[in-house]
Amino acid sequence: MHYTGTIWRPPYEADSLLLEVTAGCTHHRCKFCTLYHELPFQFKMTPLETVRRDLQEAQLWGTDPVARLAARLQGRPEPGHVRRAFLVGANPFVLQYGRLMEIAGLIQTYIPPIKTIGCFSRVTDIAFKSDEELEALHRAGYDGLTIGIETGDDEALKFMDKGYCAADIVEQCGRLDRAGIHYSFFCLIGISGAGRGEAGARATASVCNRLHPELIGVNMLTVYPESRLYEEVRRGSWKEAGEIEKYQEIRALLEGLEIPVRFAALGASNAFRFQGQLPGDKAAVRAALDNILETVREEDLKEYRANLRHL
Repeated sequence: MHYTGTIWRPPYEADSLLLEVTAGCTHHRCKFCTLYHELPFQFKMTPLETVRRDLQEAQLWGTDPVARLAARLQGRPEPGHVRRAFLVGANPFVLQYGRLMEIAGLIQTYIPPIKTIGCFSRVTDIAFKSDEELEALHRAGYDGLTIGIETGDDEALKFMDKGYCAADIVEQCGRLDRAGIHYSFFCLIGISGAGRGEAGARATASVCNRLHPELIGVNMLTVYPESRLYEEVRRGSWKEAGEIEKYQEIRALLEGLEIPVRFAALGASNAFRFQGQLPGDKAAVRAALDNILETVREEDLKEYRANLRHL
């Protein structure tokens, strides 16, 4: 299997076959992001022949006893037991409809037990597909997209150069709902800046309440020196929220959500991990957040953030 640079995937894709079909990000302008800075290019597509060879290699894991042993030792699922593929890259859903369909066809040819295909997607990637194409992609197995909406705060989205606004999130993800494609959201806590966290949370909840995400995951903003945002902080044009304020923002987001959804903090950016299914587990998640707010010191949270060398 060929991979380029650090491979990023959501925690819930741990058992999926990771198949690289793109590398890098087509947007590559978000002020806070440093995930793909190590690459010597902005974005590239994997040749279909390379995708084919990777699938052939993965196919052998189920028949070659040495490969099967290596997969077990490395914690990788054997293809005979894999039911899902996750396409690697910052936003593979940007690929044209025809290319995505060809990839789905190759997966079905070489590893038929795989029934669903997930990947990261930008909000703007959805806009490139017609409603009919989205429905066909769903029939071909595309389901369970992961979308970093970050926030519903238009001011923050514009400042961070995300390339879309809150209304775009509602419009494009509403099209996914109608096509039957399930999706998960990740929100970036702290993106609105100091003093604006709870207002940003209310805006994010308002957006989410109009849609049907299966998961709303929260990650906490960490400002790294390699980011454009770090320079904004140095110039005094943007001020980072405190760590306690970030937890207050999560609590405000929780309170504002009115839809049935899994709510979770799972990634390394979160000093404390929690999850629950809303609305049933709302009180338990609220209690966990209140305990953090009442017992954990700002200094300890700042130390965690300072020692977080990479996401």
